[in-house]
Amino acid sequence: MACKITISPSDDGRRLDKVIRSVWPGLPLSVVMKGIRTGSVRLDGKKAKCDLRVAGGQELYVPWESPKESAGEFAFRRTLPLLFEDPRLWAVNKPVNLLVQPDRKDQDNVLDRVKYMLRLAGEEERAYAVHRLDRNTTGVILVALSGVTLRILQDAFRRREISKTYLAIVAGVPGKEGEIASPLLKDSASNTVRVDEEGKEALTRYRLLSGGGDISLVEIDLVTGRSHQARVHMASIGHPILGDIRYGTEEINGKWRKRGIRRPQLHSFSIRFGEMEGELADLSGRKITAPPAEDMDTLLRKRRWKLPG
Repeated sequence: MACKITISPSDDGRRLDKVIRSVWPGLPLSVVMKGIRTGSVRLDGKKAKCDLRVAGGQELYVPWESPKESAGEFAFRRTLPLLFEDPRLWAVNKPVNLLVQPDRKDQDNVLDRVKYMLRLAGEEERAYAVHRLDRNTTGVILVALSGVTLRILQDAFRRREISKTYLAIVAGVPGKEGEIASPLLKDSASNTVRVDEEGKEALTRYRLLSGGGDISLVEIDLVTGRSHQARVHMASIGHPILGDIRYGTEEINGKWRKRGIRRPQLHSFSIRFGEMEGELADLSGRKITAPPAEDMDTLLRKRRWKLPG
């Protein structure tokens, strides 16, 4: 059943297709694009292109049922650990085996959990991923609560005014510190990435925190943000991330699988804001950290390795 909604002020300036996907996250992208292409999706009564920037207060007509009707009582009655919250953005600690955004209908994900938490608090259910983490990468992730905040934060990431630090347990003992500047090429069909001169520029810096002969704890700074960057770069220098089936070796992973390590030991440990301007100026210098997941924490404790300050 078709419905009409009024564009929220928090979506002012966002692309039409992105607004639709945020209101109806369970709709396949092909359905959204067909609706826009055929004109069954209309903005203020007119056909619109997918990349049109909408304005708060405009009327959006779609051929699908109301998001409230389609959501029922809410698909995912689960919450996430909150690391930081204010009216503009939240920082949550993403657990293992959870997507940031769904890739199919009725799939558990970070954004729907945040929306549920907002609903419980009586707030508007608006949540936008500022950046991504792989399904099995844990740790801090920023969620904007308005389109305006989303754009400011994404611009700040592009200008490298916000830095992310990862922790990883890798095979062997790399040098005390190093820099990996190898271009990365993604194969979308297989969802794999490899070092290739035809790929995009990628730069990773790492620092050895603790080493124990067979494995080590390293701190990783992704200067660029390519898909699977930390995993591919560390594997390329002979120190794959422990538990990484795709880019590691079965000889190492098989040994550690028997000890309970069943996913890549990669954790988004902290996010630090640089010199922010405008409405986010008060976040300048703030650092948000996330405690590691249980499997990584257990291994760190067994080795008596301490987290960086």
